[in-house]
Parts: sequence; C-alpha cells; structure tokens
Amino acid sequence: MFISVFDIFKIGIGPSSSHTMGPMVAAARFLQALRDKDLRPARVVASLHGSLAFTGKGHASDRAVFLGLLGHEPATIDPDAVDDDLDRLARERRIHPPGLGDIAFDPETDLVFDYGPPLEGHANGMIFRALDEQDQPLLEMTLYSVGGGFVVDTEELAAHQSDAPETAEPGVPHPFRTAKEMLAMGKAGGFTIEQMKRANEIARDGGADREADLDAGLDRIWSVMNACLERGLSREGTLPGGLKVRRRARDIHAKLISERGNNRGFQHTVMDWLGVYAMAVNEENAAGGTLVTAPTNGAAGVVPAVIRYYLDHCPDAGREGIRTFLLVAAAIGGIIKSNASISGAEVGCQGEVGSASAMAAAGLCAALGGTNEQVENAAEIALEHHLGMTCDPIGGLVQVPCIERNAFGAVKAVTAASLSLRGDGIHFVPLDSCIETMRQTGIDMTDKYKETSKGGLAVNVVEC
Repeated sequence: MFISVFDIFKIGIGPSSSHTMGPMVAAARFLQALRDKDLRPARVVASLHGSLAFTGKGHASDRAVFLGLLGHEPATIDPDAVDDDLDRLARERRIHPPGLGDIAFDPETDLVFDYGPPLEGHANGMIFRALDEQDQPLLEMTLYSVGGGFVVDTEELAAHQSDAPETAEPGVPHPFRTAKEMLAMGKAGGFTIEQMKRANEIARDGGADREADLDAGLDRIWSVMNACLERGLSREGTLPGGLKVRRRARDIHAKLISERGNNRGFQHTVMDWLGVYAMAVNEENAAGGTLVTAPTNGAAGVVPAVIRYYLDHCPDAGREGIRTFLLVAAAIGGIIKSNASISGAEVGCQGEVGSASAMAAAGLCAALGGTNEQVENAAEIALEHHLGMTCDPIGGLVQVPCIERNAFGAVKAVTAASLSLRGDGIHFVPLDSCIETMRQTGIDMTDKYKETSKGGLAVNVVEC
C-alpha cells in the first residue's frame, strides 16, 4: 500500500490520533456507509473496546465519536467552536446527518466503554450499529483505529496483517516497501530518497503538473506545525484532565530568550531549545489544539521541534530544506508503518516517539546533505535507542510522560543525524532489522504497557 506524505502528516486535533482522530473518522465512515446502503435508521449506538475503552476518557474518545456523528472532520474542525454542538446533542439526544434524516443518539447511554477483552485483531476496536424503530439491527460495522488517524475495517485489517508479499504499487516509479529496497533503487537510478519520494507523490497525484500542489501541501504541513508550536510557546496555565499538569514551555522559552547573548551560556543549551519546541507542541496536543500527526499525535512534537532546530540553528536552512525533510521523514514513516506499527496501543511508545525520532533524524540528515546511506543510518540509530519503550500514560492522558518524552525524542533525533553525518553510512544494524525488532518487541510486550494505563507509571504514580 502506498503511504503518502499526507497520510503520515495529517492535520487534526489533540490529544490522540488513534483515540481522538481515529474515532472521529470512524464515526463519519459509518454514516457514509449508511448513505451508501440507503439506510434510514431510527437510532445509532456505538461501543469502544480495548485500549479505546481503557484510556478513552482521558483521550476524549467519547467526545470524538460525538463530533464525528455530528459531521465534524479532524482536518477542518475548530476545537474552540464545537462546545455548542456538543451541548445541543446533550439536550436533544439526536443527530441530523445530511441525507440520513433525524436519528436518535443519547450520548449518555448510546456510547459504551466496553472494558472486557479487546476485539480480535487490534487493540483499538469500535463497533457502530444502526437500529430501526423496534431496535432491530440494520447495519453493524466494526472499525479499528490503527494509529496516526488511520481507520480500517475488518477486511482491510486482515489485508494489512497478512504475511503475503505485497505487489508493487501501480503507477509509482519507485515502489520501495523496505529500507533495503529504497537504498537499492536510489543506487541503481542515482536518486536521492527525497527525489524518489517526490516522484512517487507526483505520480500518485496526477502527473508532473502536480508538483506545485505537492510543494504547497508540504508548506501547509509546516505552517500548521509551526503555528501549533508558536501557540504552545505563548500559552500558560493548567492542562485539562485532572492531573493538574502545568504548562511549562512558555516559561522555559522566556528564560532561553533572556539568556541570549550571555557570555556564560552553556553549549548544551541547544538541547533546551529542542526540548521546549517539542513540549510546546505536545502541551497544545494535550489541550486538544490543532496540530499535525507526525506520525501520531502523541509523538507530534518531535518532527516540528527538529525542523525548528534546523531553521534556527543550522546554516543555510530554508524552505527547500524543510520540504526535503518532510518528504524523507514520510518515506521512513511509511516503511515503519508498512512493516511494523506506529500505534502505541499495538507496540507501545517505541512505535510512536521511536518512529517520530527516526523520521526526524532521517529528515534532518537529508536536509543537511546526507547521502541515502547516511539517512538510513540516522533513522536506524534513533529507532534503535527507543526499542522497548512502553506506553503508560498516567490517567489515560497524553501528558505524563508523553510531553517530556517528545523532548527526548527530538534530542535523540539530532544526535542520530549528527552521528550518521560523521560517518560514511556503513553501519552494523540495518534499519529494516531494527523495524522488525520493534515489531517483535511489540508482540511480546504485555497489553498493560500498550496504551491501556494498566501498568508502568500509570499505576505507580498517585493521581493528584
């Protein structure tokens, strides 16, 4: 399956791509299925299973389902302008989807958090049901949120999890699915990874005349990322959810600004800049703001933090470098998603912040002129040193340890890029082997360490 740069980098809202954006997309997909089948239900109900149930309250999964049934989409929703819709739903207990008439839906009783065994196939399962006037079933639809805002049905999930080799993507000039294939195609044709990814995107989007649209889309991604970062640097107060976590990015940023020009400054202060950029994004994510999956919401701070580091601290940085960064990062993210997972509910946080760090390391290395082999090496270094990382959010909220974890993912990404650029690209562990190790580690990892808040920090820290 071809994974576009716009699949990896999706505009949406916080706090979670799999638990917020995914359920919103799933609800909209269910409504479209009703339209396609020309069904007019009297009532709809839904249930959340597995990780979606255990951490759904903290991730606002219920709110996401409501908003999806009300017709909102992650890419266009204004998080500051939906409360009226939710209040109206609570009063009327009805939805009015275009083309489907008036349908009963009580947000208090018609969405169930099922804390039993997860649905077979994936930890993030949802079931939507359409009922007639006698509460008899008209349609039942099982959907899975598999990370990064991707939603699949049972048949699509089976195809994704199949061990059968995938056929080459039609119409794509460089159909690499692994890092080994990517390097071989680049070497055979004399192409950089950026050139191959760009050619694939243009071919899938309608031909050479679409290159300007591709660049405009990449610029839009960075614009939204940077706007989120800037909002995070300007806001203060306490994050929602009950943990009383205080925003820190604004204060840290102010201190860094005040220290500029100080002759007694430390060289390692650059790591503070990386950290505050990442924290700013993930504080906005925790507050339910607009951001870009990279490749998920929980890991959304790493890539923009490293791009800002590139712009603010690297000579000759500019727009073309950002486009290269995003295309190469998306190429690595697509390889990881195709061969392992970017879902914390599936493989733990190694699949979220680990993947983000690998993507950012590769993107930075490419933007700084690294060879294809150095880019692959950078991604491998960053991912290798996130292997085994669990997902254990306290209170089911994307706050602790998630916000600081993005800061460390950004620092590791820059370190990995720097180490790879100091070498010649020859290294011991191939990226593909590292990705396979992450997949196997995720399989072996117990569910309590995979975004269920049933283990780790989530049970060993008293909520205040």
